[in-house]
Amino acid sequence: MQTGPIRVEVLTGAALEAALDDVARLRIAVFRDWPYLYDGDLDYERGYMQTYRDSAGAVVVGAFDGDRLIGAATGTPMEDHPDFAAAFDGTGERLDRMFYCAESVLLPDCRGQGIGHRFFDAREEHARRLGRHKTAFCGVVREEGHPMRPEDARSLDGFWRGRGYRPLPGVVAWFEWKDLGEDAPSSKPLQFWIRTLD
Repeated sequence: MQTGPIRVEVLTGAALEAALDDVARLRIAVFRDWPYLYDGDLDYERGYMQTYRDSAGAVVVGAFDGDRLIGAATGTPMEDHPDFAAAFDGTGERLDRMFYCAESVLLPDCRGQGIGHRFFDAREEHARRLGRHKTAFCGVVREEGHPMRPEDARSLDGFWRGRGYRPLPGVVAWFEWKDLGEDAPSSKPLQFWIRTLD
């Protein structure tokens, strides 16, 4: 439960390193919900977070309620994520001019306060400082008749379009994780969205 005004901070260097375990826990908690249905574990998450430790261009944008991290958005230069960058093969897009906006996670009771916009604003500004001309992210695609789709499931397409992002036809990454109720990981498609920075 939120106890006060939300503070949003850009974290790099030692502050980024200090926040990564909390980011991992948030990813596990938030991505359990639709549409990711992620059955995650902290050991895997710590390995995944190594990219942000290793990348000089990485950023974490943290949302804090007091000292508690209640939301986070991450990003790195696109070439730091080769599994996702491969989706752009043959498109003519220059990865060295692109910044990858990776996860954006926020606890449910802290939503609806404009924090999602602040997450994108901060990552896009970071991308500009790195000399990047485009930002991109990807979102999981689930079939309409998926048995775990909630009746009140809401698409974020309108939010993303309002920020100037458009889906790139045919630019899809495939990534494995274990869904809730699955015995083993399975591969899921993630559609890429992109925008040109002003």
